[in-house]
Amino acid sequence: MLEYDVIYENEAYREKVPEESVRNIADYYGARILTSGSFSISFVSPQTIQEENRDYRGIDSPTDILTFALQDGEEDFIIPETEEKEWGDMLICLEKMEENAGDFSVTPAEELERLIVHGLLHLSGQDHATNDFGTEPMLILQEKLLKSREM
Repeated sequence: MLEYDVIYENEAYREKVPEESVRNIADYYGARILTSGSFSISFVSPQTIQEENRDYRGIDSPTDILTFALQDGEEDFIIPETEEKEWGDMLICLEKMEENAGDFSVTPAEELERLIVHGLLHLSGQDHATNDFGTEPMLILQEKLLKSREM
């Protein structure tokens, strides 16, 4: 069973991205990428995501999404069969998401879907060195997953 929390740093974010919309996306793709376990999706301000980006990645600027996978770099980590896997947390900045939507000529809803898929793939242990959608296996899979839902 897949369980997750949707957290809003500011109630205005809930109005922009209703929890029902987030759950619709996370339910669909989460079942395909993670299958079971727990994680969280938090919608945060540009200031919060910039602080986290600076503290954890050494990049002092806001970004669209940060993902903190709990088992990053712990290949030998063994989860007892009786426990559900805790995947980790993703932080999404709505302001950057909206900016991306304009840059990529997509709707904010389409960009939200892309960011959630991106975060789920990171939580599953996938990563990418560049943002090249033509050569990075994770990004190729991301786009394939997004296209599969469109059909």
